Amino acid sequence: MMNNEILIKYPQKTIIDYDNEKIVITRKGAMNFLTQGIKGAKTIPIKSISSIQIKEPGVTNGYIQFGVLGGNESRSGVFAATQDENTVMFTKKYLAEMQQFKQQIENIMYADNQPQPQSQSSIADEIMKLKSLLDQGVINQEEFEQQKNKLLNS
Repeated sequence: MMNNEILIKYPQKTIIDYDNEKIVITRKGAMNFLTQGIKGAKTIPIKSISSIQIKEPGVTNGYIQFGVLGGNESRSGVFAATQDENTVMFTKKYLAEMQQFKQQIENIMYADNQPQPQSQSSIADEIMKLKSLLDQGVINQEEFEQQKNKLLNS
């Protein structure tokens, strides 16, 4: 299990700790107190993240925002994002690091969506189901052979 930390000093001191299961956002300093109040650390389970958005810094600071299932993230631009608890502000200095962080989290999010190879026992079970359909007359011998070959060659 990976365990990483990102320290952002500007525009507001924020620490992002993350591993394969969660992201923990800890805010420090007076500016965070003014925009976030006293909320403590925010833990976001990676399984609950539905989207990740990066707004690259330009004239204003950039941010990374985590959309969570059932969440109420800000959709009103950078100024509203400063008060969103699922958003971390950053300057140009941190852009590459934040893009890499976004990619790592997306890799974790989508890792479970990769097709898993069928085990030999599940292939045998599927062939038995096909044979049962053949015996019942639901499929013919040719359809049975085609489906069986698909399973054996996958």
